[in-house]
Amino acid sequence: MADNTIPTDIQKLSFEQALDELKAIVAKLEQGQGTLDSAIGDYDRGAALKRHCDTKLREAQAKIEKISLSADGGMTSEPLDVE
Repeated sequence: MADNTIPTDIQKLSFEQALDELKAIVAKLEQGQGTLDSAIGDYDRGAALKRHCDTKLREAQAKIEKISLSADGGMTSEPLDVE
């Protein structure tokens, strides 16, 4: 996978699901399980999962940064436009 696109099946995963799958891939690669071809495929999928997790974290950080204190000390939030 030479490009930076995230496959549709990965885009549908929650952060937690993607992270769990990424952990499983890392453990498999560290143990040297499987063939070279499967390791390359796992590495590519792991890279896509990492990009997906990074995107989810940036979105969460942007949402947190949108929360601010109002003039009367109450919490307000603005809708987030990620794109």
